[in-house]
Amino acid sequence: MRVPIALAVTVALAGTFAAAQTRTTLDIYLIDVEGGNATLFVSPSGESLLMDTGNVNGAPRDAARIAAAAKDAGLTEIDHLLTTHWHGDHFGGMPELVKLIPIKDFMDHGPNAKWPGIGPDLNGVKFAQEVYPGIHANATHTVLKAGDRIPLRGLDMRVLASNGEFLKAPLPGGGAPNPACDPNYRPVTDANLEDGFSIALYVGYGRFRSVQPGDLLKNQEVQLMCPRNPVGPIDVLLGLHHGQAASNSAALVHGLRPRVGIMNSGTRKGGEPATMTVVYSSPGFEDLWQLHSSLLSGQEYTPPGLFIANQVDDPSVTTMAIGPMTPPTPGAAGVPPPPAHNGQAYWIKVSARQDGSFTVTNQRNNFSKAYAPTRK
Repeated sequence: MRVPIALAVTVALAGTFAAAQTRTTLDIYLIDVEGGNATLFVSPSGESLLMDTGNVNGAPRDAARIAAAAKDAGLTEIDHLLTTHWHGDHFGGMPELVKLIPIKDFMDHGPNAKWPGIGPDLNGVKFAQEVYPGIHANATHTVLKAGDRIPLRGLDMRVLASNGEFLKAPLPGGGAPNPACDPNYRPVTDANLEDGFSIALYVGYGRFRSVQPGDLLKNQEVQLMCPRNPVGPIDVLLGLHHGQAASNSAALVHGLRPRVGIMNSGTRKGGEPATMTVVYSSPGFEDLWQLHSSLLSGQEYTPPGLFIANQVDDPSVTTMAIGPMTPPTPGAAGVPPPPAHNGQAYWIKVSARQDGSFTVTNQRNNFSKAYAPTRK
């Protein structure tokens, strides 16, 4: 029997509307892009925001992994794509992703801060100036500023930092002095300008509160969080700048007092002892989940395997050393590149409810842990 086109469209739209109505959670997918970043937020209304698109050197792989998460979430398009900053592990999969799923709106912090002559890697400059305008030419394009709200129905989504500027007015529940601020801290020179220009995002759903600080460095974390904490306590800290020690200051982590952290680490990226020590000593901290086990943690500084989505992707490593591996010097002679992992990858998913309760699930082993609400 041939179904009239108008009726078929009506039925399809009704199914989409019904699916949106059955959602009762904010779903957050942290997608494995091998030490880069790709975080997908899906609101109870069915609207979506993707933060970053993975690595340049794994663009088709990372785009496919993002598309798989979007399919699992029931999405046929992405409402907003937010690129935190112009580093290849954050925008890399974009040219391939737009071939797989429509994107309606592109967001970023504005022009690349890493102009020619500043630093050896100018791929971000070339992409932002020459490739990106063509990608978003047939969609809307938004330059985000600190304090902006991002319109996803049912969520309180706000920009905490963008382009080197920071939230001025505190959020509800924020504004108290931050006891984790070090009065003796002195800023250091940031060689990596783009990380400091990164967009940081707050996402709230009812009593559930989370922060994804992008790749802000310690200097910017202190500027955001000191002397007063503009956010207040949160439930989940996302990303943690891959678990790198250049970020994850006590001012940020201890100031936010997250119950749970979810780290977008790689096999040889992030998870250094300095970061793990700050995270695990944070007041009220319960669990750390990781996208990858990290050789830089060793057994001594790593969480239990139940909380790790992807194993070490190096066939030469059959057992994890107790002590942490010394981070290799980037670009040094004789340093092998990180192993390529192009096979099955697993995400970590957060499902948050309005009462502040949430569940975290490791796709690899289907291990889930439920967290009861702590705030009224």
